[in-house]
Amino acid sequence: MNKKEVLEIRRQFSPENCAITRICGCYVDHEKEKKMEMKKAFLSLPEEEAFKYFDIFKHTLSGTIGKNLINMEFPLDQELNGGTQEFLMRLKDSKLQDDLLLEEFYDKVVESYEYGENYYIILIHAVYDVPGKTKDGLGMEDASDTVYEHILCSICPVNLTKAGLTYNAQTNNIEDRIRDWFVEAPVKGFLFPAFQDRATDVHNVLYYTKKPEELQPYFVEHVLGSTTPLTAGDQKTTFQAIVSDTLGEDSDYEVVRNIHDNLNEMIEQSKEEPEPLELSKTDVRKLLTRSGVAEEKLESFDDEFDETVGIHGTLLASNIASAKTFQIETPDVVVKVNPERADLVETRDIDGRRCLVIAIDDHLEVNGIEIH
Repeated sequence: MNKKEVLEIRRQFSPENCAITRICGCYVDHEKEKKMEMKKAFLSLPEEEAFKYFDIFKHTLSGTIGKNLINMEFPLDQELNGGTQEFLMRLKDSKLQDDLLLEEFYDKVVESYEYGENYYIILIHAVYDVPGKTKDGLGMEDASDTVYEHILCSICPVNLTKAGLTYNAQTNNIEDRIRDWFVEAPVKGFLFPAFQDRATDVHNVLYYTKKPEELQPYFVEHVLGSTTPLTAGDQKTTFQAIVSDTLGEDSDYEVVRNIHDNLNEMIEQSKEEPEPLELSKTDVRKLLTRSGVAEEKLESFDDEFDETVGIHGTLLASNIASAKTFQIETPDVVVKVNPERADLVETRDIDGRRCLVIAIDDHLEVNGIEIH
C-alpha cells in the first residue's frame, strides 16, 4: 500500500464515511489473562465513544510507509489450509460473529505479543464501497467499482492515569484525583487484506508499529505468518556496512559524499511518486558506480547484499539516506553540515597532513560570537 491508499482508508474513520459493521475487544492484564471481552455492532456505540475509537483506528494507519507502516507479503504456505493468511480470511469472512474464531485470534495475540503490562485488543470489521474514478482521477460518489471488506486490529496499552490533585465542581474543592485505567494510542496493529491499487489484495497485510525498531518478530510470525523485514535502523546500518566493506581500506571522502548527494537526489526526483523509492541490488550497485566506486571494488558486493538484505530484498531509500544531516567525525571533532551544502567541505593534504577544509562565505560564529 502507498500513502494515498492508506489515507483513503483512514478517511473512512469518521461519522460521515463510517463503513465499520462490528467491533470486538479483549482486555488483557499483565499476567496474560483475558479479563474482559466485548462484541457490538459499531453503530450502536454512543457518539462520544465512537469518536474515541475513530482516533485509535486512525493512529493504527499513521506514520511513515516503510518505518511505521510496513507492507508484508504472506509466504505461499501460509495461504494453505491451517496457515495464518487462511485463518485471517476466515476471521474476516465471519464478519467477527464466530466466537470460537475470535477466541482463537485473541489466544494467538496473547501468546505472542510481548508486553509486561495491561493492554486492549480491538478488532473491527468494515465494508467499504470503493467509489470509481473518472479518467482524470475525479471521484464518482455514486459509482462503486468494487467492495473492500477488511478487518483492522489495534493493540493499545492500558495504564493508570497519573496521581495528582483535581478540582471537584460539585464540592467546590481541590481533592485527590481518582486514578483510573486509561486506554492509550495503539502501539501495534494491522490491516487485512491490504488495499492495493484501490482493491482487495489478500496476499498482503499492512503492519503498524509505533516504534519502528520494535517490530516484535515472534508476533509478526505467529499472528501474521510473515517474515519480519529489516527495521528502518537495521536497513541503514546494513547499507553503511555494505558501503564500508565494498570500499575497504581505500574508502575516500569524496566517494562517500557523492553517495550521499546521489542518494538524496534520487529521493528528491521520486518524491511525487505514490510509492516510496525502493532500491534493489541492481539499484544500489548503480548508485555506487555512479558515485565513483571502482568496478574491481564491487567484486564481493553481490554476495554481501544477498547475505544481508536477501536475493530479492530491497532497501527503502528514505531509511538509508541522511536527508537531514551530513556529519563528519574524528576522535576529537564533530562537524555537522547542511546536507544540501556538503560541497562546502573537502579534504586536502596540507603540510603533509590530511586535513578537512571548510569553505567560509559570509558568516562565521564560534560559541555564538561572530568572527570577523
